[in-house]
Amino acid sequence: MNQHVPGSLVSGFEPLIEGIALPDPNDRHVVATAIQTRAEAIITFNLKDFPDEFVSNLMDLNIGAVIEAARCQRASLKNPPFTASDFLDLLQKQKLPSSVSRLRPFEMMI
Repeated sequence: MNQHVPGSLVSGFEPLIEGIALPDPNDRHVVATAIQTRAEAIITFNLKDFPDEFVSNLMDLNIGAVIEAARCQRASLKNPPFTASDFLDLLQKQKLPSSVSRLRPFEMMI
């Protein structure tokens, strides 16, 4: 099965898709792309499949990387732009309470 990811800059991940088992088979291309690029993490707002516990576990591994990812995500939100506090409030509404409580002390860095 070949799957094209619109706008993707990554190639060669397609053969990996069939060997990946996930609860939602439509997410396999994301994991295959991460494997192909040797990504250290997958950051997503797909909270059904990647809940607060996952983000919190990433913070245990490398909180600096999570802070940087949050900073980059906030910076990409331009219409409307978000303050760091507004961005954390958005994450709170997205059901990431544990992650937000751990990120609040670093708000100035986000």
